[in-house]
Parts: sequence; structure tokens; C-alpha cells
Amino acid sequence: MAVSTDGELWRRTRQGEAGALGELYERHARSVHLYCLWQTAAKQLSEDVAATAFLEAWRRRRRLELRTETAAPLLLGVAGDVLRNYWRRQRRHARALERIGRAYVPPWDEDEAVARVDAMAEVREAGAAIRALPQREREALALLAWGGLSYAEAAAALGIRIGEVRSRLAGARSLAGGTGPENISLLLPDAPTLAARRRALEACCGLSRERPLGRAIASPWR
Repeated sequence: MAVSTDGELWRRTRQGEAGALGELYERHARSVHLYCLWQTAAKQLSEDVAATAFLEAWRRRRRLELRTETAAPLLLGVAGDVLRNYWRRQRRHARALERIGRAYVPPWDEDEAVARVDAMAEVREAGAAIRALPQREREALALLAWGGLSYAEAAAALGIRIGEVRSRLAGARSLAGGTGPENISLLLPDAPTLAARRRALEACCGLSRERPLGRAIASPWR
């Protein structure tokens, strides 16, 4: 069976197919989560922002156009919007975020928990210089350093020209050196977590097909 491209999945998403967005979630959730993690230096907040980004992509699906082969720039662009407006928008998705976050709770392991704390401390320290940059420079650099995008893809995510991306990064590119803690994967969702959260995401999106997303999410759990 042929694997659908991101373009095909986004076309189906725009037509209202929650399962197509679910497939994009499994493909790109870790990179979106990593981008949000480095931006916020807070594990729970990064999880909420990453989940909200996919919910927002669904809500805005008819207005968003995929301009690159991969959906990563589009999704990271939405994540950037969410980060800028997080506190204003979080109430709209509060119930869905709770459902997605609780969809799968991995077994407790004390050693792994300690490793997560250590990794989070390293993320805070390693990313401090980038987070201290002005917003325009920080967003552009974060897309390249932590979102894994090319200059062209970063330009697409930000809705600007490549030359402007290069201008924003002048003198700051050296701050992106390194890949962070060796055990940073402990801070990202694993395969079972992604699968469980995908099902929860699709359920939340499915509820919103006939109603505005905020109302569809809020009413079933109140």
C-alpha cells in the first residue's frame, strides 16, 4: 500500500478527515514538541502548546495552504502562533488538552524520572541564550535549530522571504550549536503515547465537524 504524502494528507485534512490529521500528528508531533520544549523550557507547557498547535491546525484547516512538500513548516508556523497567543487561547482547548494529555500514562520508573529532570535542566541552560533573543530573531533561529527546518521552510513557516530569515539570523546562528542533552528523547512522547494521543486528537477533531471547535470540545466533558 502506497504511503500518502504530506500534501495528500493535508488535502484530506482540509476536507474534514480527522484521520489524515492524525497521520500528520504521528509524523510530526515529536518535532513540534521539541520546538515547543526548547522555546518554553517547560515540559508540561510544551506538551500543551504542541497539542494546541494540531487542534488549531484543524480549526484553521480551510484557511491554511501547504506550500512545501512536508507539512512541518505549516505545523511549526501554527505552533509559533500558539506560543505567541498561548495564554489567550488555552481556555478554548482546555478540555481537549486534558483528554489528550491523559490518553496514555507511561509506567513510572524512578531512574527515568530523575533522568527527565536532569534533561529538562540541561534544556533550560542550553537554550537560555536563544530564548533571550528578541522575538523575531528567536522564532527564526528556533525553527532552524530546534524545528529542523531549512531556510526556505523556515521562511514558509513565518510567511516571509528567505532573505529576511537570513537577516534575522545574522550574528545569532552560532547560538544554535549542539543538539542538546543526550537523553532529550525522554522529554518527547514515545510511540505508544503518540498513538494514544493521536486517537484522542482525532476524537476531538471529529466532534468539531459540525460545530465550532471550542463548543465541541467543551460540552462533552463539562
